[in-house]
Amino acid sequence: MMERTVVRCADGHVFTATSFPMQQAERLGPGRLLRCPRCARLRSVVPVTLLKR
Repeated sequence: MMERTVVRCADGHVFTATSFPMQQAERLGPGRLLRCPRCARLRSVVPVTLLKR
């Protein structure tokens, strides 16, 4: 089963992505390039930290 991660694109759209692999080189940061389902463009996305209540 693929793990799903909540991510936010550079335009602020929030969606889930399957398999959000960690970057090997720390200098590149936590972002990845994925196609945003809202704007249908290739965007830089970062994981969203969810607050637990």
